[in-house]
Amino acid sequence: MHSSIEQFSAAIRSAGLCPPETIEPGRWHRFPGSQKGARNRAGWCYLFDDLKGGFFGDHSIASNHHWKSTEGKHLSDADWERYRQRINAMKAQRDAEQAQRQQQARQTAAALWQAAAPAMQHEYLARKGIQPHGARCDGQRLVIPLRDVDGTLHSLQTIALDGDKRFMPGGRVAGCYHSMGKPQGVLVVCEGFATGASIHEATGHAVAVAFNAGNLLPVAQALHGKYPALRIIVAADDDWHTDGNPGLTKASEAAQAVGGDLSKPDFGDNRPEKATDFNDLHQLLGLDAVKACIDGAVTASTDSGWPDPVPLPSGLPPVAPFDAELLPEALRGWVADIADRMQCPPDFTAVGALVALSSLIGARAVVKPKARDDWAVPPNLWGAIVGRPGVMKSPALSEVLKPLQRLEKTEREHWQAAHEAWQLDCKVAELAAKANEKQAAAQVAKDPARARALLQPVDNMTPEPTMRRYVVNDATVEKLAELLTVNPWGTLVYRDEIHGLLCSMDKQGQEGARGFYLTGYDGNQGHAVDRIGRGESFVPRVCLAMLGGIQPGKVQSYVRDAVAGGAGDDGLLQRFGLTVWPDVNREFVYVDRWPDTPAKQAAWAVFERLNQLQPATDSDAQEWRFTPDAQALFEEWLIPFETELRGEELHPALVSHLAKYRKLVPALALIFALVDTPESEHLIHERELIRALAWADYLRTHAERLYAAAVMPETSAAKQLLDKIKAGKLADSDGVLLDAFAPRQVAVKHWAGLGTPDAVRKAADLLADYGWLEREATTSGAKGGRPGERYILHPALVKGGV
Repeated sequence: MHSSIEQFSAAIRSAGLCPPETIEPGRWHRFPGSQKGARNRAGWCYLFDDLKGGFFGDHSIASNHHWKSTEGKHLSDADWERYRQRINAMKAQRDAEQAQRQQQARQTAAALWQAAAPAMQHEYLARKGIQPHGARCDGQRLVIPLRDVDGTLHSLQTIALDGDKRFMPGGRVAGCYHSMGKPQGVLVVCEGFATGASIHEATGHAVAVAFNAGNLLPVAQALHGKYPALRIIVAADDDWHTDGNPGLTKASEAAQAVGGDLSKPDFGDNRPEKATDFNDLHQLLGLDAVKACIDGAVTASTDSGWPDPVPLPSGLPPVAPFDAELLPEALRGWVADIADRMQCPPDFTAVGALVALSSLIGARAVVKPKARDDWAVPPNLWGAIVGRPGVMKSPALSEVLKPLQRLEKTEREHWQAAHEAWQLDCKVAELAAKANEKQAAAQVAKDPARARALLQPVDNMTPEPTMRRYVVNDATVEKLAELLTVNPWGTLVYRDEIHGLLCSMDKQGQEGARGFYLTGYDGNQGHAVDRIGRGESFVPRVCLAMLGGIQPGKVQSYVRDAVAGGAGDDGLLQRFGLTVWPDVNREFVYVDRWPDTPAKQAAWAVFERLNQLQPATDSDAQEWRFTPDAQALFEEWLIPFETELRGEELHPALVSHLAKYRKLVPALALIFALVDTPESEHLIHERELIRALAWADYLRTHAERLYAAAVMPETSAAKQLLDKIKAGKLADSDGVLLDAFAPRQVAVKHWAGLGTPDAVRKAADLLADYGWLEREATTSGAKGGRPGERYILHPALVKGGV
């Protein structure tokens, strides 16, 4: 399945719907609505044939959602406008078609309702023990009307002898209900017809039957709008064996939305497995039990005084999968071929290739992202790949660095020959100087001027050849500075395991080294070092690209220190904008084939070409700018991006990381332009910027995983404890459920991961942080002893409402 289709299906599932197994772009699809049977067709979706967007919804609860793909690339301005036009046009078409269907349904419902006879007896009514309450019969089917607050009939629900319930095709459900009785200060909203009948017969209160949990909120809001002075009680179905308890959840939402009260059936200790609603309670314990529950309804928003608990974090956040379209075509096949033969994530090879290319460009070319500003961005990038040992991090990076290694080998051979020739020239000059010295000695008495001329040093000596360094593996900062004086346009620092380099710069006395690397990220700043006894050392331009691998545990530890204000809290880590932490496929495929030679040749040709890139002058870089269309797109991205960074929603460490995208995005766009359109007269087009923005979207998901790993607590024991509490396992020796506990009371149960009071205490403290428990200190008893603590359960846990 195409990844865009997978994303679309995932979005539908996240909305509580079950998408069809097959989604064909450009076609409407119908499927069961929320909490509906397999034959229901209230759910709908439409995916655009270009896979860039779509929408979906559920007619039964009047929901609709827009979706746009994160795959491949951002939409351009023109694409966005076409996208919006298509959405509006298709929405208008859908609304018109839905209005027509609903109009037809109203006409059909009116005719069927008119022809139906008042219900006197029906097997369903007898089985449920209820009266008809305005229902009619159409043959053997019980017919119930759905009306809005103005009394307009919109649709019908039919109930067969076996209890099978059907709505009229195309009829409106959202906000419609069936009423029983007239309001006298109180109005009860519930789900099903039988439930409403039992409540009305038990209490005499007016009842509005909403027909399903998703319709409770629209009905309650509509009735509250018409009768603002009425007390509204929302009577919940207690779906205690269904994940998330949708009946109680939706009823709570409806009651809170209208400032109403909430009631749910109380079946006592001997509750049957399938007992969930007030009609079940009516048949089991009688109408008095129903009345007692309705009379005991409590205000939904103030029944406990506790805030709603926050779900525990469920592992690392997901990351976007790598899409080959993120790479220029010349690199695509080579990167994919390496990843396939090594069975490693393509993210590893892609990041390595881009960082390697950025080191070739260095500071020789810069992009000026603003049209009338001198802000210049060198495209030297820092990348890190995160993966546990054994997932082919080092072999993947070694493979993509082979073009640089070949360039360095060739450069070393040329330098070696030039250096040997230079040494010979030096010896020849030395011999010539000695010969001149002898001649000067012979001429000194006869012709002092001639002797003086012979002793003049030769000024046409060739300077010592320098060698361009492409990769530096393990050098001190002093040696690196020395190398940069003869490599003023930059080089690549590669460390197989970059954690060692990061930690070495955290040590006391390494502040200068850290500052040097921070300057190296900027790519266009000089760096001076003054030492007593050694004078001044100045590097006019420090430009470093950096690449390496790191293990998850080590990066988590390092990030925690940076987030907590440790030695790493100066933005060094955040400069690794090309950091990826992909999911590793657990299924290994044995691959034994020759490399893709054409793909390799195409990629290596890019390296060869960029190796010949020259600056504008000996001291000035080439200057690249955006075309007008690309400039407009950059501004469209930058303004909301900067607004988000200035908000309070993101973690400060993540903000610091994302802030480096100000350089990352234009730098990537420049690299793509130099790869794809080197003869474009120093102009970066919209296509290259779109690809860079797609990289930013992709990399952001990896950044969110990186920083979530540092701030996310260990939750396994807390989840275990919470699951036990929810399952009703927290009980005393007599089987009575506890509403509070001390750590030792749980430890004696020897649940996995909770076998000691200290382990229970840590888990309970975490649950308290997320609002599931409240920690209470206990004082020592009359006989002394140390004070302790106990943990009070959230009322929703005690009542089974969560």
